[in-house]
Amino acid sequence: MFFERDTTPSCRADEQGRHVIAELRVNNDIRAAELRVVDPLGKQLGVMPRQNALYLADGLGWDLVEVAPGADPPVARMMDYGKFKYEQSVKEREARKKQSRSTVKELTFKVKIGNHDYEIKRDRAIRFLTNGDRVRVRVWLRGREASRPQLGLAILERLSADLAEVATVDQAAKLEGRNMTMALAPIKRPPRPFQDVDEGSP
Repeated sequence: MFFERDTTPSCRADEQGRHVIAELRVNNDIRAAELRVVDPLGKQLGVMPRQNALYLADGLGWDLVEVAPGADPPVARMMDYGKFKYEQSVKEREARKKQSRSTVKELTFKVKIGNHDYEIKRDRAIRFLTNGDRVRVRVWLRGREASRPQLGLAILERLSADLAEVATVDQAAKLEGRNMTMALAPIKRPPRPFQDVDEGSP
């Protein structure tokens, strides 16, 4: 019995650490003697000799692309390879744009912070989070405060409660030397559905 395989092209990282689509074998570069062939709509055409698959793809005006070389037999899909590579490059650019827009901001609190200063930093955290940034919060424990980490924990718990509508705790509070730290991530909200308003309504 044939089970559906993931035919998404594999990725690798380049020297800058970016993920790029691995170069696939196309048409006459395919070496396997037999291939499991899939048409452009995802329909399984069965296992056939490489030459038969190439002849079929060429006759229909498609490229034959080996999308799962590790399968037994390898899976080859008919597609417009030029268009496919262009669409993948667009997706990569969009992904890099989203990654560059998301940064980590840091806020530092003291155990004996006043209410006014606390509210200023809380509002700053709200602004960061609503802009899509992650926030790393650090409570500085000075002197004897280091022996009472619960003081720092109380501030972090108060802050996470105040920000519950815009953030989730990405990394729970933990003690690092003389610092109590916590990481917050913005809540991803689904887009609001379009509402058709009746022109006659007030």
